[in-house]
Amino acid sequence: MNIPFLGHRHKKDGHAVLPADPESVAALLSECELLRSQAAQAGVRLDDTPASLEALDQMVPRWRDDAEILPWLGNDAGLYLGTVVVRTVPGAAWEIRSDGEPVVRLASGRAVEVVPAGREWAASGVPELSQLYAEIAET
Repeated sequence: MNIPFLGHRHKKDGHAVLPADPESVAALLSECELLRSQAAQAGVRLDDTPASLEALDQMVPRWRDDAEILPWLGNDAGLYLGTVVVRTVPGAAWEIRSDGEPVVRLASGRAVEVVPAGREWAASGVPELSQLYAEIAET
């Protein structure tokens, strides 16, 4: 998921520098409109908490029959996972890599590629979003 409108400013270590207002970037990445719409239709409230990831894991995956929706929903699922991590795990923050891919940088320095994980979840349900969150939150 390349996000070109965030710019191509780079640090010496090759990681992109976010615009001066990382809260605006976090708000943008947390929109996840398609996922939020699908969840609302299923009666699932996405409140940016770990419990909402568990609720997503329990949804009937009707989107898997729609080849057009599947990749978009997967992107949204990854961004939503990242949103929950950034909002609940101390020291976690969004970072845009030099290739435009958003990742979550943990306080330990580890970068978590949440978008590919969301795509896997949307396509197969494995690994579960709540399981991924638990693994990320442990480190």
